[in-house]
Amino acid sequence: MNKMTPQIRFQGFTDDWEERKLGELASFSKGNGYTKNDLVEFGDPIILYGRLYTKYETVIEKVDTFVNKKDKSIISEGSEVIVPASGESSEDISRASVVGKSGIILGGDLNIIKPVNYIDSIFLALTISNGSQQKEMSKRAQGKSVVHLHNSDLKQVNILYPKLEEQQKIGSFFKQLDNTIALHQRMLDLLKEQKKGFLQKMFPKNGAKVPELRFSGFDDDWEERKLIDIAGNISDGDWIEANHIFDTGDYRIVQTGN
Repeated sequence: MNKMTPQIRFQGFTDDWEERKLGELASFSKGNGYTKNDLVEFGDPIILYGRLYTKYETVIEKVDTFVNKKDKSIISEGSEVIVPASGESSEDISRASVVGKSGIILGGDLNIIKPVNYIDSIFLALTISNGSQQKEMSKRAQGKSVVHLHNSDLKQVNILYPKLEEQQKIGSFFKQLDNTIALHQRMLDLLKEQKKGFLQKMFPKNGAKVPELRFSGFDDDWEERKLIDIAGNISDGDWIEANHIFDTGDYRIVQTGN
């Protein structure tokens, strides 16, 4: 197989990919002026380099960190690719995100890459963050307790890329996957919160004889005994058949007067 093409491609694309230094494909700058100590509850939206570790997204469209804007701030125009300039490990800083909208302040310790018009930003962020490009960036990272990656290092990274149309197709595909993952993550978080709420309400609180929420048809008081008094009646082979409770919609939970 030709090493200048990937193993899987979208139908209709057959041309070899090109390889050039990133320094030939983009202009470079750096964020400045802010650290996490500058964060406030309300103000102008900002991206700090730590977000790429704690809340990584291929495309950053919503920002929930704010500062009071200073003079000479670096403001996004949209579609910039940002790479951390420092981190705890070379793997930490070998990742990139796209700034999805304009008007966001770009804080210190961010390398800012503005690709030429025939390089798609999402594709560039993906290729920097994965495969051979990520490994090359990791090798170029410098330092021990804190590692650094400068624009001068990024310029030397070799980038393989196809024609713009195929780049956009790849970028759109992975962005859709990211959106699907985010949706399922929100659903998972909601289910965890629901479970937490049920656990709090489906067992009696201190001093109560019944829980706040019960299944329909059950209204007797719960009994209270020492565990040692009932544990002897349970053998290792016994199973409590409770795993079916939420498998169907046949159960209805009712709230008591407590």
